Amino acid sequence: MPGKVNLPGTLKRSPAKAQRTYAETLESAEEQYGDGERAHRTAIASLKHSFQKVDDHWEPKKAKGPSDPRAARGGNPKRNAGESFGGVDYFGSTVDELRDRAKRLGITGRWGMTKKELARAIDRKQD
Repeated sequence: MPGKVNLPGTLKRSPAKAQRTYAETLESAEEQYGDGERAHRTAIASLKHSFQKVDDHWEPKKAKGPSDPRAARGGNPKRNAGESFGGVDYFGSTVDELRDRAKRLGITGRWGMTKKELARAIDRKQD
């Protein structure tokens, strides 16, 4: 499969199912949109419905579905005003789960952060 050759580093360290999801979606998106950023964004968006980024790899989510407000809106990305958290499962994680992840990443001030602030901080800290 062509997409498997050029997997991002985070996907190389992820389960085979995540790699297949990305590669198959990328191949389809490249047929429709051509080779480029839009095809890659489409493949990542597809991946985020079943997986979440944890540290330097992707792990299966507890429940499938959109992971953040931008993904929940769907549609044209140019008109999409919701916030994305870079693979952090905002909808599928509790504040306590996000705080635990923030602690493992060494993020300080996590007890005073809102859920959105935690998701943003985790996104920035992850590779």
